Amino acid sequence: MAVLSLSACATQKEQDRIQEISKTPLRDLNISKVEIPGVLRDAMGNPYKVPSDMSCTSLQQQVADLDEQLGPDLDVPEEKLGHMDQGREALGNAATGALQNTVEGAIPFRGWLRKLSGAERQSRHAQAAVLAGKVRRGYLKGIMESTSCHMV
Repeated sequence: MAVLSLSACATQKEQDRIQEISKTPLRDLNISKVEIPGVLRDAMGNPYKVPSDMSCTSLQQQVADLDEQLGPDLDVPEEKLGHMDQGREALGNAATGALQNTVEGAIPFRGWLRKLSGAERQSRHAQAAVLAGKVRRGYLKGIMESTSCHMV
């Protein structure tokens, strides 16, 4: 019931987070697994692999593909929000955070359950993929900087 009432007044970003929160019990039981995108799986293989195509267009596309999966990098300026939008975002974060805590707290012996089901191992694997993707993106940006390619 709380999920439905929360999602009714949520932004798209918050609705996506609420949907992810609702899948928590299935992930904890390792019934639903996080799908690792191909670009991140490739990065896990060797994040420092020299690209076969070193053209600026190709490098920019590879970085854009990683940005799509990882979100903005540290060098992208944050969007400035007005006071009302900041308050709305803070309230949304508090509400979805409370919902996340409630869902996680409703699962008895959650830590042990995650270990026994293999969900903890799957989660670490997904986190390693994200880290490899971030390393790959930084490596590609370093190549772009050294070859005078500029991000668009």
